[in-house]
Amino acid sequence: MKKRLLFLLGLLCLLLITSVAILAQDTPSPAGAQGTGKITGVLTDSLTGKPLEYATVALLSNGSTQATDGTLSGENGRFAFTNVAYGSYEITFSFIGYNTKTVKQISVTAAKPDVALGTIKLGMASTNLKEVKVETLRPTITQEADKMVVSIEGTALAAGRTAFDVLATSPGVFVDHDGNIQLNGRAGVTVMLDGKLTYLSARDLRNLLEGMAAENIKNIEIITNPSAKYDAEGSSGILNINLKKNTVQGMNGSAYAGGSYNGKQYGYSAGGNLSYKKGPWNSFVIMDVARRVGGREATFTRVFKGAEEDVYFDQVATGNFVAQGPPSVRAGTDYSFNDKHSVGGMAYYVTNYLESDFLTDTYIGNAPNQPNLYVEANNYNNNRFRNFTSNLHYLGKLDTLGTTLSADIDFVKIRNKGEANFYNYYTDLTSENPIVQDFLYTNTPNGFDIYAAKVDFATTLAKGRKLELGAKASRVISDNDSRFYFNNSEVPILDTRRTNYFVYDENIYAAYANLKGNIGKQLSVQVGLRAEQTVSEGELRTTGQKNDRSYLDFFPSLFVQQEVNENYQINYNYSRRIQRPNYGNLNPFFSYRDPYTYWQGNPNLRSQYTHSIGVTQVFKKTYNLVLNYQLNKDVIAELPAIDPATATTIYYIGNVDDSKSMSLTGIVPVKIMKKWDSNNTILLSYSEFNMVVNNEPVLNEQFFYMFQSNQNIALPKNFKLELNGTYYGPSAYALYEVEPRWWVNLGIKKSFMEDKLDLSLNFNDIFKTQRIVLAAKVGEGNINDFDQYFRQRSVNATLRYRFSKGAKVDERRRTNLEELNRTGN
Repeated sequence: MKKRLLFLLGLLCLLLITSVAILAQDTPSPAGAQGTGKITGVLTDSLTGKPLEYATVALLSNGSTQATDGTLSGENGRFAFTNVAYGSYEITFSFIGYNTKTVKQISVTAAKPDVALGTIKLGMASTNLKEVKVETLRPTITQEADKMVVSIEGTALAAGRTAFDVLATSPGVFVDHDGNIQLNGRAGVTVMLDGKLTYLSARDLRNLLEGMAAENIKNIEIITNPSAKYDAEGSSGILNINLKKNTVQGMNGSAYAGGSYNGKQYGYSAGGNLSYKKGPWNSFVIMDVARRVGGREATFTRVFKGAEEDVYFDQVATGNFVAQGPPSVRAGTDYSFNDKHSVGGMAYYVTNYLESDFLTDTYIGNAPNQPNLYVEANNYNNNRFRNFTSNLHYLGKLDTLGTTLSADIDFVKIRNKGEANFYNYYTDLTSENPIVQDFLYTNTPNGFDIYAAKVDFATTLAKGRKLELGAKASRVISDNDSRFYFNNSEVPILDTRRTNYFVYDENIYAAYANLKGNIGKQLSVQVGLRAEQTVSEGELRTTGQKNDRSYLDFFPSLFVQQEVNENYQINYNYSRRIQRPNYGNLNPFFSYRDPYTYWQGNPNLRSQYTHSIGVTQVFKKTYNLVLNYQLNKDVIAELPAIDPATATTIYYIGNVDDSKSMSLTGIVPVKIMKKWDSNNTILLSYSEFNMVVNNEPVLNEQFFYMFQSNQNIALPKNFKLELNGTYYGPSAYALYEVEPRWWVNLGIKKSFMEDKLDLSLNFNDIFKTQRIVLAAKVGEGNINDFDQYFRQRSVNATLRYRFSKGAKVDERRRTNLEELNRTGN
């Protein structure tokens, strides 16, 4: 292991030395070569000469209406733009109560890369009018070399909505009932907040985002092919939600309360967020209390082809769950020693109690519609869940050229304490035999401890090239105990065949180097390499069996951005990724659903590797056309295994040999009318999965298409209407064939009290069409069909109030960079 680590570090050092030597050499620039400089200045009141703080400063290319960068003036009125590409610019200064001012013909050149504008004076507006809030309805979408940035700040889309709402309507993003996220039709998405991993389950992440106001979001980065800077984990990319930095002195925040009904269950949520800034301290707290409800209605049809006779299995099922607990709390604070160094911390704690049931009626026979056995299986589960997540971080700006050093330490503690009762009643339909009862009980305490530390360094080299270096170490300890009992007598009897105790310990050591810069005037390149050493040990303490692994992987990435002309840009990218098995999937436990259906973990799961190649074309800085190819090796997927003799199906997580997919995605924002914006995503793809089932090769292939459209309409009297429609065509996943489905969501919002109070009403899956119908054919003649509806149709009402208790002058500081959107279309 030490030799591998030394080799890893040596290779990275060689890459860095070679890259720096090539790109940082101080040779004369060819004609037209691109470089960078900076623009600085001070903003003051024209009458008093006092510095103006928190004014909006927007940087635009000459003759353009779209801002290329933006900032706020500091507490001393100073402003600065660094890493400004050579060219001609103009800067617009905006501040509430003052006249807007534009300084034109600012040239940043190789001869004069640093431009000092001196003192810029703003005059007071002659009339004291009420603030006019100008917003765009839809977010601005910017395509960078390695990511797509959806700007939320200052748009009507953010007003009165939650962070979850905004994420779920981002281009190509789909979130299911449990909070699992797909990007462009593919699962395996990593979600980050401010560049930090959340370490939350899908459902807990959804709870956190539903309790967070969208007004807190600056932008969402959709990173389909992440660079070497990011963890290599995740086959479909990263969604990074960047929150706004609080610039308002004093106190401000929001509070909300809402209710929901899905036709059978009532739920509620309430909470709020509070930010406080004074001097060097900047703190926040977010609280959310909720009663989350859900369920499903389903039918399962199976046919088992036997050597002598067939078995027909027909099941109707109903499931319900309710999760509630004390308020979840996310709190944090930052302290700035000066304008260069700051430290901070964040903590998140949530606990809830989940009660669920799964009730099934099953008919089994040797001919269609001729059952000879009826089984009533009633499952009742409860679980106490606790999650504590914490982070300490440091950020240092070591110079004015963009050299930064940051460090993070994370600790996560997750605990689950669950138990379940299974009541099974068997009735022989061919005789008058009495009902046979079989009662079972499980106790499944488990938990995870996660430790992580990382350091990142970035610096600017000659000619504007940027070098990024970093290292990370993490450790996960998973402790899982599953006890299974026969519960047919007064004293439960331990079932040793289905009882297991599994402990998993995983260590990952990583280092990366990332280098980006310009080659000529129209071409920029970013190249990176990440190395990750994984050392793990899984021990089944019930039997003493151990499974040790140690492997070193390299994950290269390459991005090329070509500016063909002002209205046409092409991005090329390549990356290699890994998806390690879920910790729970490695547990070799039986999860019981009914006497004929189990789910089982797999300690022999292998990691999945993904090669991804993409070409993105951007037209008029607005329309995106993305061509992507993925090759996945050792695909991790749920697979069914059947036993015709007992009519039993065991679902397990296994490795499919490989899969390939080719996709074409179009993102088309359209302004239909002045107050009607539309954002549309069209996806066409072809996927195929190759695997071996019962020693026979199986190919599952499918042409897939998806259309997603979000309509935002501003109505009179402060009403806003949003209509979301999605259509998913037929798709393939491992052994499963999934039928088409579609749904329509409708939302309407009314604002009161000068936009401080919002009342929202949302109708989800209006036509009750978001039904999941799929089939898996295992072996000749065997059938395994699903038809499930997860109660997506619901109505939700939310009342949200925003407030600010800062000093009176802070009302003029509340720009939130909305003016940057005013400079666009």
